[in-house]
Amino acid sequence: MHPAKLSRLAIVLWLALAIALGQGGRGGAPVKGGKGGPPPIPKKHILVVGFTRGWHHGSTSNAMATFWKLGNESGEWDTELKTDTAWITKTPPTMGDAHNLDFFDAIVLVNTTGDWGLNDEQKQSLLSFVHDDGKGLVAAHAALDANYNWPEYAEMLGGWFNAHPWGTFDAPVIIEDSKFPAMRHFPATHMRIYDEMYSPKNWSRDKVNVLMRLDETQLNYTNPQYGVANTRPDKDQAIAWSKMYGKGRVFWSSLGHTKEAWEDADVEKMYLEAVKWVLGRTEGSTTPHAKVQ
Repeated sequence: MHPAKLSRLAIVLWLALAIALGQGGRGGAPVKGGKGGPPPIPKKHILVVGFTRGWHHGSTSNAMATFWKLGNESGEWDTELKTDTAWITKTPPTMGDAHNLDFFDAIVLVNTTGDWGLNDEQKQSLLSFVHDDGKGLVAAHAALDANYNWPEYAEMLGGWFNAHPWGTFDAPVIIEDSKFPAMRHFPATHMRIYDEMYSPKNWSRDKVNVLMRLDETQLNYTNPQYGVANTRPDKDQAIAWSKMYGKGRVFWSSLGHTKEAWEDADVEKMYLEAVKWVLGRTEGSTTPHAKVQ
């Protein structure tokens, strides 16, 4: 081959090698988790608990499966599913691949109604998991309908279930904090959502950041399905909030009563972002505020 052609070929090969090194090496855009890039973000571990000591919700299995699916698809966390309270403890496990709360970064309570029957060590372990260890808690729908003989539980979650005066209906909803990660995807601040909406008790706007509430101007207070006597006199019906419990983040929403709710893209997105928030992956307010119109 003519020397001039060899020289040009050498230059082309040298440029190609330089470009390849620049793309994959230190001078190029880093590949996530690859050589020259940032280390991969480690997965978090969440415990999803769904058991019944009181009213059983047929949607509980759907909800638990949804949290597993969201973690698997997003890559944000791996999921352990439990239908008992055995892992709500800090006592070291002794058998197989069992875990205790120390293994997890957050716990999700799905329709965990009634008196759980925890012993003193289990109660203290759950409280300290959130309050002292700074781990996260997501409470879905009827997790609020539990442990009425354990005041610290209500303090941690933000309140207790009181009633669902309108049953399952096309509820008029107001998004009060549209900047919160689990709220910003909803298409409007005033909308209708079909679900069973709770009227909680023992909660206060001074202690939670109300994310979503029922629009009291569009509710029937003269002939509700389950009696108006069990609703707040001020008609302030929060159906989702965020709060701190000590060092830990807490999220609750009334959404998720029906099986269909767990196939709704907006509900799935809400709980995906709620888990990410309690895990500390995103930021959102827990500051109390006055009612938003």
